[in-house]
Amino acid sequence: MDDRFKHITLSQMEALICLVEQRNFSRAAKQMLLTQPALTKTIRNIEELLGARIVNRSHDGISLTPEGKVLFDLAMRMVKLRADASERFQKLSVATGGDIRMAASTIPATYILPRALSELAGLHPDIRIFLKMEDSEEVMNMVLDKDVEIGCIGKAPLNRKLSAVPLWRDRLILVAPKGHRWARKRGVSVRDLMREPFVFREKGSATREVFEQVLKERFSLSAAQFNVRGELGSSEAVKEAVLAGLGVSVLSVHAVSREIEQKLLVEIPVERLHLARQFHLIYLKQFDLRPQHGIFIDFLKRFPVVGS
Repeated sequence: MDDRFKHITLSQMEALICLVEQRNFSRAAKQMLLTQPALTKTIRNIEELLGARIVNRSHDGISLTPEGKVLFDLAMRMVKLRADASERFQKLSVATGGDIRMAASTIPATYILPRALSELAGLHPDIRIFLKMEDSEEVMNMVLDKDVEIGCIGKAPLNRKLSAVPLWRDRLILVAPKGHRWARKRGVSVRDLMREPFVFREKGSATREVFEQVLKERFSLSAAQFNVRGELGSSEAVKEAVLAGLGVSVLSVHAVSREIEQKLLVEIPVERLHLARQFHLIYLKQFDLRPQHGIFIDFLKRFPVVGS
């Protein structure tokens, strides 16, 4: 392999291009804001590196040798590649469109994001969101493993590799089916709740984690002490189980607002039990946010959510 070319710089290539275009050392040096001796030295350095003459000098101007023509063609291609790269970088810096791979926990993925994405599509049709639904723990793992670019979960992440943007607030409430004996009560105690047939979300769910954390910190209780009738993998499944009479449960107000409005479910106040949380948008701190990600994040921060 001939290694002589690896020592030739882009600025030397540009000097050759300018010389060919101006066909005169004096005019080319003036165009490049150089002295004529400096430009002459640049061309001679190229010839010394290649061990071949590239420019014929005469009173009529300059012309290229066969070796010079080869080098000139290469120089033109290199300069064009640089210009193409510059144009592509500039387009990236101003472009707003693109794809976003996202994962979200059950509540935002089912009850909030579909409406948000519909509104986003009207404002930015060139941004496409590919959304997967998992529990909060799995969403965090997917972001950490780079399976998705952005996540949305119902708790603040503890992993220092993740950035978290606070979004909407959520309220967790105790719900029972219509006609339940508690429906007309002003409230029940946690002890009452422990004896009642209860349906839990699965482990890994932020809804369950928030509930269990409050039980432990405020009442020194655990889920194992409840009359558990089942653990189900989504808020929709838990809601259907409550509607079917399997038991009562604690769910996000976003998951049951329609059923409460239609009087299919009733909210039962629980004494000294106030459950609230905040959804967070998460991504790796080292992730290079593109313009579409910035637009999406800013949009979600402003997106109004009833009940939050």
